[in-house]
Amino acid sequence: MSYKLKALQIKARQEVYTLLSGNNLSKLHGEGYDFSELREYQVGDDIRKINWTISAKLGKPYIKELHANRELFVTVATLCDGSLYFGKDNKKQHKVAEVASIIAYATQQQNDLFMGINSTVAHTYSTPPTKQIYHIEAFSKDIFETPLLSTKLNQQEAIDNLFQQIYKPSLLFIVSDFLQKIDLSILAQKHEVVAIIIRKNEEENPKYLGETTLGDPTSRLKFETLFGKKTIQQYKTKLLEHDNELTEHFSEHRIKFIKIIDDENSISKLINFMNNPM
Repeated sequence: MSYKLKALQIKARQEVYTLLSGNNLSKLHGEGYDFSELREYQVGDDIRKINWTISAKLGKPYIKELHANRELFVTVATLCDGSLYFGKDNKKQHKVAEVASIIAYATQQQNDLFMGINSTVAHTYSTPPTKQIYHIEAFSKDIFETPLLSTKLNQQEAIDNLFQQIYKPSLLFIVSDFLQKIDLSILAQKHEVVAIIIRKNEEENPKYLGETTLGDPTSRLKFETLFGKKTIQQYKTKLLEHDNELTEHFSEHRIKFIKIIDDENSISKLINFMNNPM
């Protein structure tokens, strides 16, 4: 295991265990055994839930709410190919590994079941439903280390495979740069889907390069161009159009989403998102 990967995993675990305490991925209420809250009876409530002892003491009917007696099933699915290389490095790939690890450790901390699925051109790596650290670290290792340069994943095919593979209704996080057009509606019919968009700052706000050589990281094709103000504006317009279509798709199918830039603090963004999901 590389030093960079081990450092990423240690940092993710420490942040989860210190900063994510009390920030659950999903708060569920319903029939169960653990006390949640006491509140006044409202018209329409099940009278079987009335706590008669407390109601007699307070002179009003009160309901005792309980936490749901069921485990949360959390799946993190990553879609990875050469587009995670932007510029001179693969920091987006490492950011995907970091975000996936944070969610996995948070799931394990809450004692819920976790499953990780990493889809690449070379293979689809998946863990069993698990609560074990070993499987989480093997999952993040596969994301971090799988060679991606010069590969192009058919993301829609990967999504269709996920629908077949994830047999149990889940809180499903899909992590990718979402630069391809993609349809998540089939997954949203069965799961609570959260899209996490990973981008580089230079990808969102490219700088003037002048005459330069650009390369496609999914095919390694290169071409000479003048990357000036006009080209930058055209690029940003196209990216904005793409992202607007993506947002409309998410909204139509009630898919929550968050964008994390490579130089942002992932844990802070995720905590804010959990408290105020879009």
